[in-house]
Amino acid sequence: MKWEQLLSTQRLGMENQASRPDDRTEFQRDYDRLIFSAPFRRLQNKTQVFPLPGSIFVHNRLTHSLEVSSVGRSLGNDVSRLLLQNQPWLYSTHLTELGSIVSAACLAHDMGNPPFGHSGEKAIGTFFSEGKGLWLKDYFCEETGDRLTAEQWEDLVHFEGNANAFRLLTHHFKGRRKGGFVMTYSTLASIVKYPFTSDMAGKKAKFGFFRQDQENYELIANALGIKKISENPDSCHYARYPLVYLVEAADDICYEIMDIEDAFKLKILTEEETKASLLGFFDAEQREHIEERLQTVSDTNEQIVYLRSVAINCLEGECVRVFVENEEQILAGEFKGSLIDHISDIPRQAYQRCEALSYKKIYRSKNVIDIEMAGFKVITELLDLMTQAVTHTDKAYSQLLINRVSTQYDIEASTLYGRIMAVIDYISGMTDVYALDLYRRINGMSLEAI
Repeated sequence: MKWEQLLSTQRLGMENQASRPDDRTEFQRDYDRLIFSAPFRRLQNKTQVFPLPGSIFVHNRLTHSLEVSSVGRSLGNDVSRLLLQNQPWLYSTHLTELGSIVSAACLAHDMGNPPFGHSGEKAIGTFFSEGKGLWLKDYFCEETGDRLTAEQWEDLVHFEGNANAFRLLTHHFKGRRKGGFVMTYSTLASIVKYPFTSDMAGKKAKFGFFRQDQENYELIANALGIKKISENPDSCHYARYPLVYLVEAADDICYEIMDIEDAFKLKILTEEETKASLLGFFDAEQREHIEERLQTVSDTNEQIVYLRSVAINCLEGECVRVFVENEEQILAGEFKGSLIDHISDIPRQAYQRCEALSYKKIYRSKNVIDIEMAGFKVITELLDLMTQAVTHTDKAYSQLLINRVSTQYDIEASTLYGRIMAVIDYISGMTDVYALDLYRRINGMSLEAI
């Protein structure tokens, strides 16, 4: 893969139109389109890990995405600067704009996630694989002869927020211009962490795009010269687009470090546990210097903020180094794992300890489990009602439910797969509060303000 081809301002849905005169670059325009979009604003009311805040503020999907975007911009700018030092002929490409591309992609990376955090994502997949939606696997409409193919079923049972983000940005929803958000090819390619179809998801159940959106990804990949790995006509498997590694690193850095800070605020982790976790990224000499600086700050919360900032800075620098040192492998599509997997021993081991601590004390805490259970209940109930409605449209109650869905979702599509995907589009786009409110109204628990 070559930088000259990988970095493109071409826009999905506007391939034959010239760029408009603007002081902003095309990639800055991507960023601005995302910031001002309704799906991005809805992230403020979607759970990241902890339940939405009461008196103590913790991260939601919106604040997380903004922080990831900030770290992503630093990663892109630093990588760009170092690559151009060694390859000055690349100044004629868009390599100088890596920070803008990565920061825009980071803004978008979680836009496809459903309400209630990661449990919402899992609830959708398990609804089809082991829940009430399992009957749809063998459903056959005698009137139209329509049924789900094996490939389409894989999309449903392996539902993935990353694939849904690509769909949200590229799918031609009703009432929207062709090409979704009409983003640049480079920004779109940067969010696809798993560039293959759902039948190749494996045990991790991760994939990059739904069957309905495969054509869009292939168009982008071929235009950018992304290396194709599988030649199987029934599957689609590409190498990772290089900037995906930077978007992934920004996300990895932010969620791990910020979850530690949030857990301290919520008193899930003690001051000693939090400080030890964040100081663990440094050798003895660095730690001594940091601890000296800590003595100048009396407020414990501010001490944690300082430790968080130096830990993020350490990881950012390490990931930049790994990317630049492995540029050749990355461009060849042969780099294995994430950038975090290849950082130096001390910070990598500290990161792994943070992961273990998070799993033990944060992700299995009572508050987190409670929101996961509630999310499962709400999402599976909504999915059950809506899938019944789109497969039994002759029922009076089905029509009531269908009429409640926004016209942008093709809930009356000609195919079963199209209708079910429209249901998922509708539910995954909800905020936590909206999903809960709709669940209560449907079940007759809330009738006020109607």
